[in-house]
Amino acid sequence: MSKLLWQPSDERIKNTNMYKFMQTVNEKYGKNFDEYAPLHEWSVESLEDFWATCWDFTGIKATTPYEKVIENPEKMPGAKFFKGSKLNFAQNLLQFRNDNLALVFRGEDSVRRTLTYNELYDEVAQTAASLKAMGIKTGDRVVGFVPNMPESIIAMLAATSLGAIWSSCSPDFGIKGVLDRFGQTKPRVLFTADGYYFKGKPLDSLKRIAGIVKEIPSIEKVVVIPYISEEPDISVLPNAIPMKDFKNPDAKEIDFVPMDFDDPLYIMYSSGTTGLPKCMVQSVGGVLLHQKKELVLHTDLKEEDTIFYFTTCGWMMWNWLTCSLSVGATLVLYDGNPFHPGPDALWKMAQDEKITVFGTSAGYIEALKNAGVKPNDLYDLSTLKSVLSTGSPLSNENFEFIYNHIKADLQLSSISGGSDLNGCFALGNPMGPVYIGELQCRGLGMKVFAYDETGTHVVDQQAELVCAAPFPSMPIYFWGDEDGSKYHSAYFDEYPGIWTHGDFVMVTSRGGVIMFGRSDATLNPGGVRIGTAEIYRRLDAMEELDDSVVVGQPWDNDVRVILFVKMAQGHELTDDLKNTIKKDIRANASPRHVPAKIIETPDVPYTLNMKKVELAVKKVIEGKEVKNKDALKNPEALDFFADLEELKS
Repeated sequence: MSKLLWQPSDERIKNTNMYKFMQTVNEKYGKNFDEYAPLHEWSVESLEDFWATCWDFTGIKATTPYEKVIENPEKMPGAKFFKGSKLNFAQNLLQFRNDNLALVFRGEDSVRRTLTYNELYDEVAQTAASLKAMGIKTGDRVVGFVPNMPESIIAMLAATSLGAIWSSCSPDFGIKGVLDRFGQTKPRVLFTADGYYFKGKPLDSLKRIAGIVKEIPSIEKVVVIPYISEEPDISVLPNAIPMKDFKNPDAKEIDFVPMDFDDPLYIMYSSGTTGLPKCMVQSVGGVLLHQKKELVLHTDLKEEDTIFYFTTCGWMMWNWLTCSLSVGATLVLYDGNPFHPGPDALWKMAQDEKITVFGTSAGYIEALKNAGVKPNDLYDLSTLKSVLSTGSPLSNENFEFIYNHIKADLQLSSISGGSDLNGCFALGNPMGPVYIGELQCRGLGMKVFAYDETGTHVVDQQAELVCAAPFPSMPIYFWGDEDGSKYHSAYFDEYPGIWTHGDFVMVTSRGGVIMFGRSDATLNPGGVRIGTAEIYRRLDAMEELDDSVVVGQPWDNDVRVILFVKMAQGHELTDDLKNTIKKDIRANASPRHVPAKIIETPDVPYTLNMKKVELAVKKVIEGKEVKNKDALKNPEALDFFADLEELKS
């Protein structure tokens, strides 16, 4: 039985948006739900009623009401949501015109900048007017190669106010990584900063931008945001203009273009480590409704909240965070290294900005623990009500670290979904308890199961994460996928009519979800599928190790488990330590998880969004090519794994 870490008080439960939503459902449909599980079951069995109630409760603003909630609900893909409705994404995010803080920007340069909702509206109006003057219209692509700063959100809102499609990459992407993404979608306008900061150093971006623009002839205008220099030299860029000169200072109002619910809003990208990134096109209404559901109900976000997520503009959590504007909350944006000038930097910011919702990655929590930082000993975190973690499974040790050393009374929401849906399949429930190692619940309206190899949904067993009913934020198509074959093969080849996400999970008997890693990286010793996360949970607790990556290697008509470890400073990989690792994994995971070989590596490869790339390591040790290494944060780390003598016996 998993350990109970936190239980909200009755008073806290009754003050949540989720509780109020449940009461709304009870009154409207004659139900008597008093906890989450029956509410979730109703939401997936009564999809039309659920999504219609969610639309009203979360305050979606439409210029034309919908005629039908779901058309062809039995089709997946093929279902259509909220037919007939007209709405604008930016208009929903800019509905609060007041003097409350909308954005707080904190970067490594130590300069704090703020924008109120009124000021944000004015900035978007001035930028949108200039985009409109150059002929930007519905369906045009506008992109950002930008740090996580206010101008990034301003540019996105300006573009989407006109019905244009927005897409972004963070400035730590290499030229090839950007070309692999923007080169496919042919944007007309590129917003960029002259550079960014990392570990206290200003890094110039202009030369890389010049290389990007040279290879994408569709770009008509480059709008440059000064960041590392007050007056950047943009002479190296064709058709470039400083943002202050691009904006129209006379524009006062925004002429929001009404869009269909299923019109395109964002182009999101897969990691692209096994081929060209998939360009996943997501809809205006689908993203808005899905993210508002997650923010209002599952995150319990309210107008008085201050929300932060450590992210870049190349990760879907930036899009997710940005939608918090639709609630009227204050967003804290941070650009730079989270450990600069020290490992406690973000927690000092949390104190100073009175952050109530703090979002980050599991990798950051692990690094924080390893650095010996105990935020609750250093800072006043009395305003903090929840911590969110995603990107990879959060280890049991890090669940306990958060409650022991950040705050005992908070909701820990380990969340999991993906760029594919710009949201989550499993996430937080502010009415419910937190058990160690478990995501609290499956999302409302998300008919999520764990399917075994026969297509049977199982409980308390490791299996494939699937979604058996359509949801609004499914991609409407992949860019350039004329016949839909790439879209279909990405999600629907395994179980026809059922979304297969590619995660290996367990749905527990109490409705929680335990993550075991990507299913394409699951191990198959003896023909039994096991998840890598169970091994990482044991390794994360070992102070001798700094990092690790585990893969399966084909061997003697079977698969053997290979563990690569990066040693912590001052420690060596001895035979005694290898035996300790094996015994621990055998006792606490299973005999099948025990690695056949443990090999020291100088580094572990990650994507730019800090996801461990087991599949790339597996390809290298099998002598296969890893394409698009520009999608990796440290591609040179892969060199070590090529042609290893230790793997030949």
